Amino acid sequence: MRASQLSSTDTPSRSAERSSVTVREVAQAAGVSMITVSRAINTPQQVSPATLDKVNAAIAALGYVPNLMAGSLRLSRSNLVMVLVPSVTGSLFGGMLTELTRSLEAKGYQLMVGQSGYDSPREDALLRAIIGRRPDGIVLTGVMHSPQGRQLLKASGIPIVETWDTTDTPIDMLLSLSHDAIGAAVSQYLHAAGKVRQAVLSGDDERARLRAQSLQRTAVELGLPEPVVHYMPAPTTHAQGREGLRALQRAGQGIDAVFCSSDLMAAGVLTEATAQGLAVPGQLAVMGFGDMDIAASMAPSITSVHVDGAAIGAQAAEMIALCANHQRPAQPVVEIGFRIVTRESA
Repeated sequence: MRASQLSSTDTPSRSAERSSVTVREVAQAAGVSMITVSRAINTPQQVSPATLDKVNAAIAALGYVPNLMAGSLRLSRSNLVMVLVPSVTGSLFGGMLTELTRSLEAKGYQLMVGQSGYDSPREDALLRAIIGRRPDGIVLTGVMHSPQGRQLLKASGIPIVETWDTTDTPIDMLLSLSHDAIGAAVSQYLHAAGKVRQAVLSGDDERARLRAQSLQRTAVELGLPEPVVHYMPAPTTHAQGREGLRALQRAGQGIDAVFCSSDLMAAGVLTEATAQGLAVPGQLAVMGFGDMDIAASMAPSITSVHVDGAAIGAQAAEMIALCANHQRPAQPVVEIGFRIVTRESA
């Protein structure tokens, strides 16, 4: 569905809105009064250890996060939206962040950006800090959260938009992107170009792994040798591209194509290929992911997978604005497509 199909006129029933876990619910679960819960949170030294344990257990089970704004004068809206991205290095998420900022500002909101890295504990810590400040919406990169993180998000009652990935069980709203489909499309593209010994140079994050594994499966289904995959720590770099190509060559597969999990890594592969005197794409085809500026400016230019980050930002802003006005998108799950941009390297 496209952004034009988001409804801004129909007000949903109360049951369609998400509500947050309350102090009353924590008190009922712990078998204590709401005042006791408040004391356990704000002045735990005034509560017996046994009671404190019961309250903390109830908080953990329900995913309750204290509202840090509750003691201050506050409008019904904070006019603040938080977005979490794994990394601000490079520009993979730059289009999304730029358009998300522009679209939200036009609607009277301010955007704050958090860098979560690629590990769940850091994301969980950020989520607690964010939820405690009760923003009007949270935009997340990816759908692979820890069980604790999912519980915190579901219990918050805050509009949540997950992006850059796909799942059958979204927390709230989803801008869906299939990395499995991307990996398959890349393998098919390289096969059509006559490349039979495909390889993957990939970051070790979950979305990149999905693309790599899908390319492997698709190549085998096409009757090709199983592609070798070399993983490196995310976020990936130009230097890793150079090092990674040498590692793939040491594997002894005689590769003729490399799919990289980022354009920056693909640029490193090109640099190393040039240093070795390899003809690109004749002897080695190179593909990247993200369609960053560097992909078009390299010589040879890099064939890459384009994802419309600006569309993700604009639709996420629209979804959150609707929810902040007690409405819901007509379609809470929207598919974001991708396309392969053909350039000189493949």
